[in-house]
Amino acid sequence: MVRKPGRMYTPITGPAYTRKEYIAGIPQPRIHEFEHGNLSGQEDFDYQLDLVADEACQIRHTALEAARISVNKFLMTAVGTNNYFLKIRVYPHHVLREHKMATGAGADRISSGMSLAFGKPVGTAARVRPGDVIMFVRVNSQNLEQAKDGLRKASFKLPTPTKIIIKPYKKS
Repeated sequence: MVRKPGRMYTPITGPAYTRKEYIAGIPQPRIHEFEHGNLSGQEDFDYQLDLVADEACQIRHTALEAARISVNKFLMTAVGTNNYFLKIRVYPHHVLREHKMATGAGADRISSGMSLAFGKPVGTAARVRPGDVIMFVRVNSQNLEQAKDGLRKASFKLPTPTKIIIKPYKKS
């Protein structure tokens, strides 16, 4: 698991590292479910609330899973399972690498070399740009405030400032 703090992986630096067929030992992403709530009656909702990123960043798979759990648990208790539809729009493709260096007493003499080391895979992250929709919730008008509160709680788990955009959902 990752030993460095999340702020070291948040900025986007360099090209994406996504060719998983050439990389051995990538840990599986924590997030497995991307849709929750009423999966069959998605066209019955009046509003769609988008959680939109304000800055470019990398969102680690653990942060995505924490945000998903937070909003899903809140909406299940507040409005009920059949009264919302939640979808995570980003997927953690980018592989994060870490060069594990020795720590402790005398480690400065041991780990002084390899300043540009490549590192081993330690996790995955989703790269987002300003204006990208991270997740959205579809609800009816009576559950609009609860959905807004749930997305606000989920935004605390993410490493970027976000905003919530409310728009009427066009039924197809």
